[in-house]
Amino acid sequence: MYAAPAGASTGLLNTSTPWRKLRASRPPRLRSGGFQGRLRPARRGLAIGIDIGGTKVAAGVVDPDGRILSEARRSTPGSDPRAVERVIVELVEELGRGRRIRSVGIGAAGWMDIDGGTVLFSPHLAWRNEPLRDNLQQLLRRPVFLVNDADAAAWAEWRFGAGRGESRLVCITLGTGIGGAMVMDGRLERGRYGVAGEFGHQVIMPGGHRCECGNRGCWEQYASGNALGREARVLAAANSPVAQDLLAAVAGRAETITGATVTELALRGDGASRELLDEVGEWLGLGLANLAAALDPGLFVIGGGLCSAGDLLVEPARKAFARNLTGRGFRPAADIELAALGPNAGLIGAADLSRIR
Repeated sequence: MYAAPAGASTGLLNTSTPWRKLRASRPPRLRSGGFQGRLRPARRGLAIGIDIGGTKVAAGVVDPDGRILSEARRSTPGSDPRAVERVIVELVEELGRGRRIRSVGIGAAGWMDIDGGTVLFSPHLAWRNEPLRDNLQQLLRRPVFLVNDADAAAWAEWRFGAGRGESRLVCITLGTGIGGAMVMDGRLERGRYGVAGEFGHQVIMPGGHRCECGNRGCWEQYASGNALGREARVLAAANSPVAQDLLAAVAGRAETITGATVTELALRGDGASRELLDEVGEWLGLGLANLAAALDPGLFVIGGGLCSAGDLLVEPARKAFARNLTGRGFRPAADIELAALGPNAGLIGAADLSRIR
């Protein structure tokens, strides 16, 4: 246990210790052979990972080192669960020709039960208490692992990407909303009922914007791709002089501006778009500070489509995080890094998890 220095009034960190010294004294991240070496060995061989989204189903053959050997995609077939199963079978058969596939991992948005066999709820598909694992194992005659897509992406970043060697990792995915997942001491932390990680629905502004979940002021209403697009549309609809480049990019149709529109213009140097990204970054940093107070991770990895903005998003987030972190200046703090694996993280993680014993 920490022993208070002589003369200190509490058992907390010595408040006279300079912040720079605290940062410098942080223990190094554990590397290969340390913390990760305590995992049970994964089965060798190839696995197929499948990432099911609202518009597409992406699949890939993944080797034990996280490399994708081949890929295939299909459009998501509406909301019919049986049709989605048929597409999964097609992809596995196509990618598995001429290969010995050990297992299949499925990553999908939604809540899974704690055993990973049943989809309790999926926002994109009509899955309600759907026994998807058993259905697919009967069709594929291979072991199937079912996991939330954010959990799969976090696992991939921890195993092969930006989070390698970090013992306590929180992954945030920024897209239409905000997804989240945690890898703690070598395992996915899914909570008591398997539905942990809904970070986007922490209420960060009481009485704020209405969220699709039914509450007001959720974090994802301020720090997501949707939030970025909404604020840009408001600015452009007001015909603000600073929004002329935004309006020109969409031929004057303010209602068609999206977060991707803003990001692209910001990367080209548009001042108004950069200001909008800066605001979203500040909200992002505030939410991360809340999570750090609760979870105390060693690293936040930020992924998702909005991260194409790079430092235009992450730098204001880092500043807001440092400004709002409880105990700031007198404690070690998590690093904030961009994800390394891009849009393939979900299928890589799902495939790898299907192999882990």
